[in-house]
Amino acid sequence: MGIFLFLVIIIGTVGLTIVASKRTSSAADFFVAGGKIGGLSNGFAIAGDFMSAATLLGITAIIFGAGYDAVIYLGAPLGAFSIVIYLMSDKLKALGKYSFTDIICTRLKQKPIRILAATTTLSFSLMYLMVQIVGAGALIEVLFGISYIWSVIIVTALMVIYVAVGGMLATTWVQITKAILLLVGVTVLALLTLASFDFSFSSMYEAAQSNHGTDGLLTKAGGLGLTTVSAVSLGVGLCLGLAGSPHLLMRFFTVKDKASARVSAGVALGAISYVNILIFFVIGVGSVALVKGNPVYLDSAGGIIGGSNMVSVHLADAVGGEIFLGIIAAIAFATILAVVAGLMLASVTALTHDIYTNVIMNGEVDQHKQIRLSKYAAVALGIVVALLGIAFERQNIAYLVSLTLAIGASTNFPLLILSMYWQGLTTKGAVTGGVIGLVAAILLMVFGPAVWVDVLGNEQPIFPQAYPALFSVSLAFFTMWVVSIFDRSDQAAEDRSKFEIMKTA
Repeated sequence: MGIFLFLVIIIGTVGLTIVASKRTSSAADFFVAGGKIGGLSNGFAIAGDFMSAATLLGITAIIFGAGYDAVIYLGAPLGAFSIVIYLMSDKLKALGKYSFTDIICTRLKQKPIRILAATTTLSFSLMYLMVQIVGAGALIEVLFGISYIWSVIIVTALMVIYVAVGGMLATTWVQITKAILLLVGVTVLALLTLASFDFSFSSMYEAAQSNHGTDGLLTKAGGLGLTTVSAVSLGVGLCLGLAGSPHLLMRFFTVKDKASARVSAGVALGAISYVNILIFFVIGVGSVALVKGNPVYLDSAGGIIGGSNMVSVHLADAVGGEIFLGIIAAIAFATILAVVAGLMLASVTALTHDIYTNVIMNGEVDQHKQIRLSKYAAVALGIVVALLGIAFERQNIAYLVSLTLAIGASTNFPLLILSMYWQGLTTKGAVTGGVIGLVAAILLMVFGPAVWVDVLGNEQPIFPQAYPALFSVSLAFFTMWVVSIFDRSDQAAEDRSKFEIMKTA
């Protein structure tokens, strides 16, 4: 059953891609679907783009292992989309064309900003893509017995096909389909989980608390072992990182007007909140009650088969049997395919639109050549992502997402918000602060526990905090402010004078 459902999803999404390719004839079609997506449809597409492998697989795994602390991951979208709705959506639609970089370049010097923004977008997207590939590889490995490496290659190949053949229109259709499947899937999974306890929340929580241990961490903070600083840093990174995610921001260029952009953000927030509530209050708790300690789902070493990221898939088996396991696994797979397509398209846009077209060729590129180069870029990026996915096998995907979002929070978010709302920002300040934020986020990530200890095998991390965003974001904002304040160049004067454009947007 599982194999059949996977094949249906693969064949169906590839079919959508082929149909979309026949409607893609210009650069605008390829990158933003010609700006013709409706607000409601785009809202579901944003939800499909946002709800990644970390949503169903990774967050359930954190509840399974640490309990209540997963609330930080579930609260972040509320803050992020509130920022987007009230502070960003109108200006994004009014000033953007293909990427968020277009907005910043309306008032700052184009070439250095595009180079910086393309670098930050690629750093963010490659890390995020790697996270999705880790989840997909583990999923296929567990279900079909295919080696992890071949699982990664299969998913990467599909990702490249969606973007290279169908562009934004195909990506949008895949994301909408995935969002609807996920909404239905988690609803049924939650209902079947509750049915296992005669729809008694108290019975489910009692069973889960018993399995989770006597520490009570299923219903109180402390399971992740975070200091107050680390907890705040995690929340800052998730919230501001989501608000600065290039693959989500570019979706606001696919609608026709500001009203549609606001509708998109509202629909997306509603769908995401619904899924997160079910995961936090029902699916995560139910997985502790029914999967934790259950010998059916343990390997010879006593660990969860396939790792903790597979807990929600095992829950589906526990409450619905093999057929429902296949359905949930197929939905999780569709989730991953939709997100990787959006991330890949953001990466390709950064390379071909921002760097090649506007920096190297000064905007003078034939549209058909631009599309052709985008397809080559998709193939090259796919190879890089596959290698990263193999290198980071078995890492918790929700944890890796938090580190990835620290990059977006430390670079894209400060660049966007200051360019939109602070007249004093200059090109020199933006570039210096963006570079400092990017370097700080990456170095603190590498020197922290996740990479320095877990990946590189050292005994102690150089940077003791598990999450770097609070430090790297603060450093990026401070650097942009200080450098801009002391910038007295002719370019700085021009940058400040162009702020009037932002007031009219």
